[in-house]
Amino acid sequence: MTKPVVLALAGLMPGPFAELEANCTVHRLWEAEDREALIRRVAPEVRGIVTGPGVSAEFMDRFPALEIIGNFGVGYDKVDTGHAKSRGVRVTNTPGVLDDEVADLGLLLMLATARRLCVGDRFVRAGKWTQGGLPLARSLRGKRLGVVGMGRIGQAVADRAQVFGLSIAWHGPRAKPEIDHPYYPDLVALAKDSDVLVLCCPGGAATHHIVNRAVIEALGPEGILVNIARGTVVDEPELVAALVDGRLGAAGLDVFEFEPKVPEALYGLDNVVLQPHVGSATVETRNAMADLVVRNLLAHFAGRPLLTPVV
Repeated sequence: MTKPVVLALAGLMPGPFAELEANCTVHRLWEAEDREALIRRVAPEVRGIVTGPGVSAEFMDRFPALEIIGNFGVGYDKVDTGHAKSRGVRVTNTPGVLDDEVADLGLLLMLATARRLCVGDRFVRAGKWTQGGLPLARSLRGKRLGVVGMGRIGQAVADRAQVFGLSIAWHGPRAKPEIDHPYYPDLVALAKDSDVLVLCCPGGAATHHIVNRAVIEALGPEGILVNIARGTVVDEPELVAALVDGRLGAAGLDVFEFEPKVPEALYGLDNVVLQPHVGSATVETRNAMADLVVRNLLAHFAGRPLLTPVV
């Protein structure tokens, strides 16, 4: 029996990837010396695509036999799901297995920003401690946390934040009766009533630049913005200007609008903690994500229901 042909745009963790290769004919696009030549050669036979970078409509249409796209990540805003649906191509993602890891990073960024952890690290390494102490930081205990996007990750962040003594309110496209925390239909109002605003919402057109100048100024010069969602959720030039001017107190950022490019103006700011989009970047979680990608693909090729379908 002929194995299904899969094009991998990027690698997965070794164990799950080996399982995929044992059951499918896998072409490693990221390793090809001539990527275009490989695509032209295998395109007519490709039934599945493994992606992290995303799949545009134009790229999708190069594969006439395509049946399924396995997205390595919970966010799938870089996959043209509308076009996939119109073609009858299934799309899966990796929800659930990374929620705790991303929520942990959200709390880490909140703490590191409020307590100026990275500033203290640089202070000691520069030998400045012998010249005097570090200025006092701020506590999170008793502060008000606004959560933007109360899905699985948002709820995990809220649960953790309560342990640290923060009160919780939230914003999203609609109220959820099962959520006990106060709901704000207006994001500016939530920002005004928050000391810390953490972004946990999906990317895409519906949330593009929802954190704009009005939201940033409502959060104010004592406020902290934490983004573990997508860089496109924030109007990045407005964010940078507010941090430089002091109109926003601080920010902890794991994602950026044009990553891996990061605004250079942020590099020298002590009121910013920067991370290179590592919310799910642990061995354990990346293994679980890769395993879910592979299990979805193998389920599809075996005629079984998908575990985590998007389309």
